[in-house]
Amino acid sequence: MHVLVATDGAIESTAAAEFAARLAGTDGRVTVLSVVEIPRAFINDMRFAWGAADGSNVVADYTFVETPALGQNAPLNWPGDDALIERYLNDKLKQNTRPVVAELQTRGLTPDTLVVESENAAATIIEQIETLEADVVVIGSHGQGVFEGLLGSTGTKIVRRSPRPVMVIRSATP
Repeated sequence: MHVLVATDGAIESTAAAEFAARLAGTDGRVTVLSVVEIPRAFINDMRFAWGAADGSNVVADYTFVETPALGQNAPLNWPGDDALIERYLNDKLKQNTRPVVAELQTRGLTPDTLVVESENAAATIIEQIETLEADVVVIGSHGQGVFEGLLGSTGTKIVRRSPRPVMVIRSATP
């Protein structure tokens, strides 16, 4: 059995790992997935942090080079949008999955980890259920929405639309 654990870092890691390990059994496998939204304004914020106030102004400490793909100048030491986003996603992968992965490892499992950039976490998780051919999905419920149920949280959308069974791990904090 293939168990997909979807987390934004807030899932109750001990309970999620316990159920995922039980479901996977000795012959199964577990994938821990984190979907990360990267607002497009993030790029401009990072350029500012790297020394380009508006993405194109010269700052004394930087030498700018022409970047035709961006249609503007970027700092010479700017790592590039793709490299920066990749680094950010890798950081988020470690941060969001580490607690569940550690708990799974104490139970003798070696889970796969995956991070996906998306603007719609629920749709992406449902897509990954199919792509990864998961048999069951484990998600957390931390009830962040004021109108949860009326407007629908990510968890609610997954439960309603998932092509596979979904186990919801209730948060330890109310």
